Amino acid sequence: MDLKYLDYERSRRVPNIVVDGSANASTVVTLSHWPGANAPDGLARDLSAEMAFAYLDNPSAHEDAGVVTNNHFDQDGLVSIFTLCQPEIAMAHREVLIDVASAGDFGKYNERRAAHASVVIAHWSDLGLGYEEALPRLMDLVTDPTPYRHIWEREDANLTASEAAIVRGSIVITEMPEIDLAIVEISDDEPLTGGHRFAHETFCGLHPMALHNATDRFRILVIAGNHYTYTDRYETWVQFQSRPTLARRNMAALAQRLNQLESGEWTAGSPDELVPTMTHTRESQLQRQQVVDELVAYLQS
Repeated sequence: MDLKYLDYERSRRVPNIVVDGSANASTVVTLSHWPGANAPDGLARDLSAEMAFAYLDNPSAHEDAGVVTNNHFDQDGLVSIFTLCQPEIAMAHREVLIDVASAGDFGKYNERRAAHASVVIAHWSDLGLGYEEALPRLMDLVTDPTPYRHIWEREDANLTASEAAIVRGSIVITEMPEIDLAIVEISDDEPLTGGHRFAHETFCGLHPMALHNATDRFRILVIAGNHYTYTDRYETWVQFQSRPTLARRNMAALAQRLNQLESGEWTAGSPDELVPTMTHTRESQLQRQQVVDELVAYLQS
């Protein structure tokens, strides 16, 4: 079953499989973890790439479609499309391909080459490359990212620095599993520089992959001096399967409460955003314990 890639607009005219996005009028199978996407029975997974592999594993789920498509370009989408277009090659490299998708969507990786590949694919996206250009390059990149070192080496150094800071304890992570919260405190003398993510998520210079590999909590409060950033991870936007997720809270009310406490400039993104964030636009005058107590009480309420 070798499918052909067709861009999203042209695919509207032929029976198609949509991966990692929204179905269109001619879609016969949706292999997407997006909210509202209806996967075939038994194929729902955390990542759309995992759903593409599950589709290959289950011939009974196959439909009469010769085209695969997606409405946006990213790591998970690229791996998903490649898997359906080149199933034999993909199956032989299943683990690392899923690892690339995970590094891109969730900021979690097992093999460092998957992290490198994710950075390169993000760079391709920044340059405006699409699936036509990226699909023929994917396996060379995943097999050996070394020729692309000039693209990933600076971010890789930032990732290494963040991971080392966590190991030596200048970044301390305290977890509260009952409300799925990780409180991340960065020492004042840590000169960290964050990394690129598809959603441009930042954590006061802490690389997202280092943080997400260090905690499985999906609610994150990062404290760096008098800077506070609260984030709901992307896993809580998609239809995550491997463990239950708590509903996102609208943080606007808490931002308003914090502004009342210090006449400050707290802002909060909508819970419908991919990675909503609540933060102080400058330096907060509130003390660490006061911010933590207010956040915990709000999440518990």
